Amino acid sequence: MSAGNGHGSMPIIGMPCARDKSQRYYGLPIFIQNTTYLKAVTDAGGVPVIIPLQLSEEMLRAIYESLDGVFLPGGEDLDPALYGEEHHELLGPIDSERDRTEMLLARWALADSKPVLAICRGMQILNVASGGSLFQDIRAQRDDSEKHDYFPPAFERVRISHDIDIAPDSRLGHIFGQRATVNSMHHQALKSLGQQCRPIAWAPDGVVEAMEIAGHPYALGVQWHPEELATHQQDSGSRQLFADFVAQCRARRTSQALGFQTAVYNA
Repeated sequence: MSAGNGHGSMPIIGMPCARDKSQRYYGLPIFIQNTTYLKAVTDAGGVPVIIPLQLSEEMLRAIYESLDGVFLPGGEDLDPALYGEEHHELLGPIDSERDRTEMLLARWALADSKPVLAICRGMQILNVASGGSLFQDIRAQRDDSEKHDYFPPAFERVRISHDIDIAPDSRLGHIFGQRATVNSMHHQALKSLGQQCRPIAWAPDGVVEAMEIAGHPYALGVQWHPEELATHQQDSGSRQLFADFVAQCRARRTSQALGFQTAVYNA
């Protein structure tokens, strides 16, 4: 089947898993992932592949090579050792193995120009992988910051928390326009920006709400959770964001397949 038709055009998108800490099932170690992420990707026409933790770098690379795009989801705080800082007293739980897995995937995708969509923690991974740093707790470390940590169960995941201003000349600006309303479930944020990281959206208090990697075909991070708004609120901008990402992954898949076919033909 050709790359442009049927199943051949469905891009494979890798999504790292998280670790279940509930100790259910008699304390067996279990990997998990939020199904809302999966639905947002599948609704847009992508085929999600869950990537386990605790793989060797060689095994992880083998999975990575099969992917048309990388999706970096939300989750725990990053270990500040990744950007050369000591633990702040308000640092939340960390998972060093998840950090390792996602940092490798992010760095490979940036080096290979493979499409990346990064959400919340994922955007922070993208920034740190590029050499940037984070506020370990926004309200403790950033003057005049507003509340951003509207966490469940006290708040619904679809709760609209604030507006954002968006750079009109960015990919995000072409999707949402210059302003959008978003949910907010984070207590960390970008501090120093990594190499080629361009901020493209801001909360009213100036916290960076989105970034893209200059010179990369598609490396986009957002600090809010558009998967919740796309899936549960049918928000058109959020749905278009996932459609745009999947379209980029599909285009890469098609171009790679055509390149392979040409190579075989020319051989």
